Amino acid sequence: MSSAPSPADLAADATWLAQAMDPAGGNVRFVRMAAADYRSASFLDDRLFQEPREYYVVPWQAAVGALAGDARSDARWIFHIGHVGSTLISRLIGELPGVLSVREPRILRDLAGATMAVDPYLPGLRQLLSRTFAPHDVAVVKATSFTSELAAKLIPPGGRALFVYARPRSYLGASLAGENTMREVAALSSARHDRMHGRVSLKGMVDRPAYQVAAAWACEMTALEQAAEALPEGTVQWLDFDTFLADVTDGLSAAGAFLEIAAPANKVAAIAGGPLLGRYSKALEHDYSPQLRRDLIASASASHAVDIEGALAMLEASAQDSPLLARALGRSAGGAQNV
Repeated sequence: MSSAPSPADLAADATWLAQAMDPAGGNVRFVRMAAADYRSASFLDDRLFQEPREYYVVPWQAAVGALAGDARSDARWIFHIGHVGSTLISRLIGELPGVLSVREPRILRDLAGATMAVDPYLPGLRQLLSRTFAPHDVAVVKATSFTSELAAKLIPPGGRALFVYARPRSYLGASLAGENTMREVAALSSARHDRMHGRVSLKGMVDRPAYQVAAAWACEMTALEQAAEALPEGTVQWLDFDTFLADVTDGLSAAGAFLEIAAPANKVAAIAGGPLLGRYSKALEHDYSPQLRRDLIASASASHAVDIEGALAMLEASAQDSPLLARALGRSAGGAQNV
């Protein structure tokens, strides 16, 4: 068995992913990863351990203390509202030359869910998540949806981030079409209610699936709107997933340009015409094309038509007293892009 790596080894490059953390105890878990492991993993949470993984738990201060004085903090970021194609976008961007896609490391959730102040950890975390295998490569970190409360603090001055969303009607149809999605919506309902306190007070909320999905949209969109409001102009590009799917070549080129990642036209065309568009990005063994998504949305929208209209009316009424929700609805109507 190999000997335990030193803090300097852990901090050197992306070989050791800062995967999880106990903020109260001040310890961080590093997991050994190869480039192929990053490329294949949909989630870098504890599902990684469905197969044997080498890992070590070390004190946070030892790990960040080993970072070089000029350690990079230039990771690009993808924040999103959940179930809006962010995994697909992350995979497509990860196919561009010189990109290391880092999808949903658990450490972001650990910090977002902490009951203590986590600001002191964020500079070191940005540096750890900016490590790549080659010095000229760049990391693109996709966060879990409910970590958006940290977005404004995680994106450094001069940083770049995509904020991925779907318009409420599309989001409702897509979510109502998925059994797993609806189980997640129910499981996160209470936490989302707490998170959006002070941002949104829902008028006419009914305990029915379409209304629960609309509440999830309101929570996650206002979290992103709040983050965008706090960030310097030019930091965020908003990306409507349905618009992206309508022209993947143009969407991928635009995302690469905004993130300041080389996106040669021939490479973008090959990626857009490649197999990823026909697979379910969270589980590549399953087929899932844009047309299948449209068909499922149409079917669910027809089945829940009355409740969807009621849920959309709830959002409109609630926006009267919520500037952030009003801005989110206006963005969905007008297709605003960069902030």
